[in-house]
Amino acid sequence: MSKTNKLGLWILTALVVGNMVGSGIFMLPRTLSEVASPAGVLLAWVLTGAGVLVTALVFGNLAIRKPNLNGGPQIYAKELFSKGSNASILSGYMSTWGYWIGNLAGNIAIITTFAGYLSSFFPILTSGATLMTIGSFSLKTGNALTFLVCTLLLWTTHFIILRGLENAGKLNFAATATKVIGFFLFIVIALFAFEKTNILPFAEAQVDDAGNKVGLLGQINHAAVATLWAFIGVESAVVFASRAKKQVDVKRATILGLLIALGIYIGISTLVMGLLNHSELVQSDKPLIDAITTVAGPIGGKLLAALGLISLLGSTIGWVMLSAEVPYQAAKQGLFLTSFLKENKNGIPIFSMVVTNLIGQLFIFSTISNSISDAFNFVITIATLSYLIPYFISSVFQLKMVATGETYVGQLRNRVTDGIIGILSTVYSTWVIIAGTADLKTFLFGMGLLASGIVFYGKLRKSKSSAVPQKLSA
Repeated sequence: MSKTNKLGLWILTALVVGNMVGSGIFMLPRTLSEVASPAGVLLAWVLTGAGVLVTALVFGNLAIRKPNLNGGPQIYAKELFSKGSNASILSGYMSTWGYWIGNLAGNIAIITTFAGYLSSFFPILTSGATLMTIGSFSLKTGNALTFLVCTLLLWTTHFIILRGLENAGKLNFAATATKVIGFFLFIVIALFAFEKTNILPFAEAQVDDAGNKVGLLGQINHAAVATLWAFIGVESAVVFASRAKKQVDVKRATILGLLIALGIYIGISTLVMGLLNHSELVQSDKPLIDAITTVAGPIGGKLLAALGLISLLGSTIGWVMLSAEVPYQAAKQGLFLTSFLKENKNGIPIFSMVVTNLIGQLFIFSTISNSISDAFNFVITIATLSYLIPYFISSVFQLKMVATGETYVGQLRNRVTDGIIGILSTVYSTWVIIAGTADLKTFLFGMGLLASGIVFYGKLRKSKSSAVPQKLSA
């Protein structure tokens, strides 16, 4: 790849922030309020932020110490076993498969949220009128239009990226800068309208679906997977490490992007709870718009909806780029089908882009029969646990490197520090996995997702692991 098509610190940082501050910032205030009190929500954000911070430090450290292992945290799975062994290839492939499908689902969550915010300008997108009936199935007008909007956004983004990674990155940077400025203004305005009574009682016990009371620690556990969803994408710079101008920028962009996103999440989550009472918040499909409308009226809601559309557009670009890059980089490591190595004249993995977005199109079909919020919750259930295993693997790999001393010759202090960080990151990942799989439905979804990849593993073993990309005209 030419120097001019490499990604610098600020574009990498924009990818991290843009991919994290996507659909979560708009939908999670409602999701979290359904399972936790204000105290539980804030503690979940703080604990998740701390856990993701040590995990981000692991990503940054491995990107510098193992620059040849590009493509995302799932790549490190193969390094836990003997080089070239069946266990190495299988673990690397299965980890990549789960991570890739998780990325697909995450991207569709953003796209469906885009359609939800577009309904602020075009209410027909939520119309319950019946468009057509086939047997027992009735297609609603709003669902059909939402499907068309999501499809158009997905494939428009597809063709934008095919024209070149650097230009797509610049568009993502512009959208990310706009959203950061807009959210800062939201925080400033909301500070003056904050109602303390809306967050009282601050640490009240919650009642789950079975009618059981859930204490503060239980609320934090329930909120842990949802808050982790908000930080999915922190590894974006690591995925694009091979395309970075400087390897050190990967670590810098990861940490800087995380801190920016964490400040936005905690600030906005707290303030939304202060602008809407609990019953209003849990019933809202657009909590940020409803919150700002109480302060600035309908005009304020429209302006925030416009900001949301810009934000989600940038996030869509970043996530489509990320989703297609994962199997492409894995194929270069011999962990995915060689057909995913095909590039166009601009260095974009064209085959991976097409397959990734065709599968994404299948996820978009969930909007035909579900509401926006239902579709969002559905893809979160599928996606979140797909990221936990690669995060856990990265932490264990760092511990392995610390234990063997690989790349730490004459660096005892760094070795001890990285060992402590690796232990903390491993503990955090294990905690969230346990919390997330406590629900049987979530566990079965996660296992089913991973198991589905075995169908194509035989073909991978038979294919030649060619590392030379094939050039195609686009």
